[in-house]
Amino acid sequence: MSAASAASAAAASAAAAVPDARRARALHSPVIAWFEENARDLPWRRPEAGPWGVMVSEFMLQQTPVSRVLPVYEQWLDRWPRPADLAAEAPGEAVRAWGRLGYPRRALRLHGAAVAITERHGGDVPREHAQLLALPGIGEYTAAAVASFAYGQRHAVLDTNVRRVFARTATGVEYPPNATTAAERRLARALLPEDEDTAARWAAASMELGALVCTARNPDCAHCPVAGLCAWRLAGSPAHEGPARRGQTYAGTDRQVRGRLLAVLREAVGPVPQAVLDTVWNEPVQRARALDGLVSDGLVEPLAGGLYRLPGS
Repeated sequence: MSAASAASAAAASAAAAVPDARRARALHSPVIAWFEENARDLPWRRPEAGPWGVMVSEFMLQQTPVSRVLPVYEQWLDRWPRPADLAAEAPGEAVRAWGRLGYPRRALRLHGAAVAITERHGGDVPREHAQLLALPGIGEYTAAAVASFAYGQRHAVLDTNVRRVFARTATGVEYPPNATTAAERRLARALLPEDEDTAARWAAASMELGALVCTARNPDCAHCPVAGLCAWRLAGSPAHEGPARRGQTYAGTDRQVRGRLLAVLREAVGPVPQAVLDTVWNEPVQRARALDGLVSDGLVEPLAGGLYRLPGS
């Protein structure tokens, strides 16, 4: 089956697979019980992390594995334990501290969110979903995740792992569509427990199940707490072509050039001359394009005399 056909099948199945309340409840208890026994001890799950720690983790974990996030997260919270601490620094310092996590615009967005929290909410991460959604750099997923994980509220938290769990257990297809659909959102809302605390635990538990057991390529059905209820498994685990994988090429791309330019600027004490940046890549057109892109994205600030620096640093 082609990727397009698989996506259409997943969307159609999701539209038809809104479960009744009894079936939804049957999934909740075993998944939450499994989570309580098997959840990883991650710093943003500890009570001392607080809402700010949860928010920082959600920004960092986008498209980045836990193993790479952990050291940067801990250094970040040591340096900026509250939103106001980060807001008081130049945005370039956030980019510098982001290190090699990748997608450094996330650092600017997190700094922007910290400034808005400090100015609009007295330095406290807001509780209300609508207020979270109004912060710079926060979309539907992050607002729901922070409201759920930090404040124990009842929201459908749909990341890639959760969507895959729901596709298999409820709709009977191996993979969800490439992009989240309205049908998936309806299904996620239908699966939410009514009780707020249980709903928050369900959100975390279904995400962890997708990360550790119901994985994309090699699901460990033998250790799944709801294998006996899984629509995909009960259908014989029919194979579908997975979602289109993003290209993994990095060497020689503009991303690599941008990374090298940022590395020089992160390590510099002051502004960096153009001549120094010219040494990081020997193809001038690509190097100039990458530098222009960094400037356009607000990650690099040009100064008079051919000097460059991280923004505000």
